Amino acid sequence: MYLHCRTVFPRRARLSPSLSSLLGSRQKYSCPPKGGSEPCHKNEIQAQDSSQISSSKPPPRPLTPSVLNRSFWTCRASWKRARINTLRCLIGCTVGDFSALWMLQTFAPDLGMSTIMALSMASGITSSIILETFLLWRGADQLSLPMACRTAMGMSMVSMLAMELAENAVDYHLTGGVVNVGDPQFWLAAGVSVGAGYLVPLPYNYWRLKKYGKACH
Repeated sequence: MYLHCRTVFPRRARLSPSLSSLLGSRQKYSCPPKGGSEPCHKNEIQAQDSSQISSSKPPPRPLTPSVLNRSFWTCRASWKRARINTLRCLIGCTVGDFSALWMLQTFAPDLGMSTIMALSMASGITSSIILETFLLWRGADQLSLPMACRTAMGMSMVSMLAMELAENAVDYHLTGGVVNVGDPQFWLAAGVSVGAGYLVPLPYNYWRLKKYGKACH
């Protein structure tokens, strides 16, 4: 006669704490029911995060039109700033240039006209840098004196050289470079040469400001 042993299990078995925590962790990361708002897959979460990051990026800057395009040369704000920069440079260059031209012809005429005009151009560039340093220091920019000096020294030499060459070439063509303050024709020639010194570097200053965001000062 065989004895049949039967193990009686309770109807509701209690789970161990470790098994309960395991099931609880699985329920925590289980998919929500249909219609829920939370994503149920890791790649969906990453896609949502990447979309939020991409949406927070600033929009790309608009491309500057080509120099050959007409719209490149029709920016009123850039023309206004370029005119102001060129005028400030013109004042400094003209004061230093004509002052040195007159002084050298009066007190050192034996230097020769070519040497006198070269020294006058150097004087004009130097006086332009000094004037710009003062305007950046005491003007609307309110820079410190060392910063104003470094900014003025970083001016576009191409613009200043073009201005000086235009002024002196026109002046030499009209008067031979001779400064005669008592002659009305000298002042007329000086006005024409100053106008040439203003107009020649103006398109370059506009182009540099528009394309690179850099003023000649």
